[in-house]
Amino acid sequence: MSEEHKKYLKKLKRKRIIVRALQIFALILFFGLWELFARLEVIDPFLTSSPSRVVKSIANLYESGILFKHLGATLLETVISFLLSTVIGTAIAIILWWNETARRVAEPYIVVLNALPKIALGPLIIIWAGAGKTAIIVMALLISVIITIISMLAGFMSVDKGKLQLLKSMRATKFQTLYKLVLPANIPTLISVLKINVGLSWVGTIMGEYLVSREGIGYLLVYGSQIFRLDLVMASTIMLCVLATAMYLAVAVAEKIIKKYF
Repeated sequence: MSEEHKKYLKKLKRKRIIVRALQIFALILFFGLWELFARLEVIDPFLTSSPSRVVKSIANLYESGILFKHLGATLLETVISFLLSTVIGTAIAIILWWNETARRVAEPYIVVLNALPKIALGPLIIIWAGAGKTAIIVMALLISVIITIISMLAGFMSVDKGKLQLLKSMRATKFQTLYKLVLPANIPTLISVLKINVGLSWVGTIMGEYLVSREGIGYLLVYGSQIFRLDLVMASTIMLCVLATAMYLAVAVAEKIIKKYF
C-alpha cells in the first residue's frame, strides 16, 4: 500500500470520527438546551417536559414493572409486520414480474391501494381481525406491503434488457432467469426496501395501537395525552426513537452481511 493511499485512508477515518463527534455533540447540545430552557422556564415544562422528567417517567415505568411489557409488545408487532411485509411484498412482486397479464391487471389496483389512506380502513380491520395484536399487525402490514410490491417490481422490471435477451438466447427458463439474474441484480433494491419498511412498520404499528391496543408505546402515547401527562408522552416518543434507530441499525448490519456474500 502506497503512502498516498495510507494518507487518504487516514483522512477518510478522520472525517468519519469528526462527523460522529459532531453528531454526538449535537445530541448532547439539544438535550442540554432543552433541560436548561425548561428549568429557566423559557419554555413551559408542563407542555414540553424536560430530559430529567423524561428519565424520571421511564424510571417510574420500570419500577412499576410495565416498561418492558409495553416495549416488548410494540417491538414484537413491528418486527412481525416488517418481516411479513417484506416477504409477502417481494413474493407478489415476483408473481407480477413472472406473469405479464397478472401485472397489467393488478397495476391500477396497486396504485389505488397505495393512494388509499390506510387509517380509513381501521374500523374494518378491527371488525375483521378483532381488537388485538392481529389488527395492529394487519394495519402495519397494509401500510408497508404495497410500497414493497411497487419498489421490488420496479427493480425487477428495470433489469438490463441485454442480459435478459442473452439468457433467453441460451434457453434459460423463467426460474433460472429469476434466480441467476433478476434477484441478484435487485439486492440493492431489497436493501432500500428494508430500510423504508423499518419506518413504515413503526408508523403502522403505532397507528394500530392508537386504535385498539391496551399495551405498547402507542397506547402510552394516547394514555399520556388523555390525562395530560406530557412527561409520559415525551418519554414514549424518545423510547420509540431509540427502538426505531436500533432496528434501522440492525438492517444496516444485515446490509453489510448481504453485500459481503452477494
